Amino acid sequence: MQTLPSPDKQTLPKHCFDRILRKPEVLSRSGLSDPTIWRMEKAGKFPRRVRLGGNSCGWFESEFDAWLNGLAASRELDVAEA
Repeated sequence: MQTLPSPDKQTLPKHCFDRILRKPEVLSRSGLSDPTIWRMEKAGKFPRRVRLGGNSCGWFESEFDAWLNGLAASRELDVAEA
């Protein structure tokens, strides 16, 4: 029986190792409402959701965290400019 080489993190896309955040967690961590997230997503101001099948969706945790860190960074720039 032939064994396949095990993939490492350098050969697979980063999303293969990323956690999926489901909607209740995204709502809780962002403090935003579902309609606000939908509007921001459509305007390109929030990470795009990933379809998981059926009525299920989620967001890559790394993309959500990058969005949140971007908000924090822009806030710090606003304070420094004032």
